[in-house]
Amino acid sequence: MTERLGSLVEVLSASPTLAIGLTLGAFFAGNWVFARMGRPLWLPPVVLAAVMLSATIAILSLDYARYQDGARWLTVLLGPATVALGIPLYQQMHHIRALWRPILCTLPVAATLAAVYAVVIAWALGATPEVLASLAPKSVTAPIAIGITEQLGGSVPLMMGGLLITGVVATLFVDLLARLLPVKDERILGFALGVNGHAIGTVRAFEISHTAGAFASLGMGLTGVFTALILPLVFRL
Repeated sequence: MTERLGSLVEVLSASPTLAIGLTLGAFFAGNWVFARMGRPLWLPPVVLAAVMLSATIAILSLDYARYQDGARWLTVLLGPATVALGIPLYQQMHHIRALWRPILCTLPVAATLAAVYAVVIAWALGATPEVLASLAPKSVTAPIAIGITEQLGGSVPLMMGGLLITGVVATLFVDLLARLLPVKDERILGFALGVNGHAIGTVRAFEISHTAGAFASLGMGLTGVFTALILPLVFRL
């Protein structure tokens, strides 16, 4: 039975079918478990899906490089998915025009700090240049962060791990600080989630309201553009 299963995995992994099937299966399973657990903020469905997928790859003894090659078909869709966030932006354009000054003032500071503090801490702990390059774009949405990491000479898998952790922690702290301060304005909450928590924060923002989701999309998109333009230059200097 084990030999037959191994042969089946070998045949399926020769095409993108297995990688795509495992990824989508983990995604839907993660969402199902997330709903059954009462939608906890500390454990978003993307984390559950990642753990399930990792366990499945390990159990099947599937070569990661082969899985990654097959999953590239899904990775390509990250670009169009990011562009599609322009729809809620257009729907909330009247709110965005009303707050363009505070957005223009806060975004460069927030995006810069998001990259700087991680690099400084890692540098102080003796991290290698590859690790520093991998951590620098951790607050940027995945399609843009992958390009930045490759340009800086970092490790994409390491960056993706940092991206996942950043999204979860940022979402938790934005919700916590919103209760402590307190902040009720959904536009501010959404923008903070998008700038600090990229896609994971944006998903959380849409759970709050469409307005929060629109501002999260704005924050995520502008942070990505700003970081892609500035970070490679600053990192080399």
